[in-house]
Amino acid sequence: MSDIHGQYDMFLEILKKIDFKDEDTLYVLGDVLDRGPNPIKVLLKLMEMPNAICLVGNHEYMAIECLTFLLKEVTDRALEELDFKTLENLVTWQYNGAKSTIDEFRALSVEMQEEVIEFIKDFSIYEELEVNGKEYLLVHAGLCNFEPDKDIEDYSLHDLVWKRAEYDRQYYEDKIVITGHTPTQMIENNPNPGFVYKKNNHLGIDCGAYLPEGRLAAVCLETGEEFYSSVNTTEE
Repeated sequence: MSDIHGQYDMFLEILKKIDFKDEDTLYVLGDVLDRGPNPIKVLLKLMEMPNAICLVGNHEYMAIECLTFLLKEVTDRALEELDFKTLENLVTWQYNGAKSTIDEFRALSVEMQEEVIEFIKDFSIYEELEVNGKEYLLVHAGLCNFEPDKDIEDYSLHDLVWKRAEYDRQYYEDKIVITGHTPTQMIENNPNPGFVYKKNNHLGIDCGAYLPEGRLAAVCLETGEEFYSSVNTTEE
């Protein structure tokens, strides 16, 4: 699944629907944080799940430096040491829905705040899997500056977590690329907005959980089954 964006109730609903067990492995393709009401609560739940593997999304990328800054005691000296880049990151993060993450983070003990930061720092950038003879590449956003023979390590972090996938283009003939980041409601010419997108060896699984009428989705790679939460009934 991908792009939980603080929708804790949807997350628990999906875990129940997929009957998630200790022998299963859950891959979360980034953007656990921000926008929704309980991003840290989702993160704390994931920290208790040794069989959950999290990938970094652009929201974790934005958050990590800012959360580290929030750990500091706000003094005149700390403010004097606030460089332009960190300030720019804080502003950008706030613009992208950071408030719920900050509010929940501040309510934690200092020890737990440090644990949360270390947990996020351990997120993967990508994962490669083979399931039932099919190869999959899992990445948050896409493969910007794509070249067929380019090694995955040669893509920048910005290429993988910020720039949106080109869903009208097939990256590989023998590999399916699974992405979040772009709600399927926003994929051009998508006949089924709000549901998992499957075309051109793409699997787009961000179904806009934070959007009105959006939902959280999960896909089982062994069976191809799709699972969906209830729709988001909040208004923008």
